[in-house]
Amino acid sequence: MEEIKIRPVSKGAWFRVVFLVLALINQVLVMMDRSPIPVSSDQLELLYTLTWTIIASLVAWWKDNDWTKKARKRIK
Repeated sequence: MEEIKIRPVSKGAWFRVVFLVLALINQVLVMMDRSPIPVSSDQLELLYTLTWTIIASLVAWWKDNDWTKKARKRIK
């Protein structure tokens, strides 16, 4: 009988599982009124809007400009 080779679990998969477990633990703690992250709602809103603005700015900057050689060659 031929041995079936199974590929190892990727680092990305492990990261996602660990991140999910941490998020679940955080959610349970919040539900028990024991927030592990001592921040106010205003601080979270500020962080969210700042993150959103940075991501949107980077996407717009990258998409509206021809930074790669391939993109610049198409324009000529």
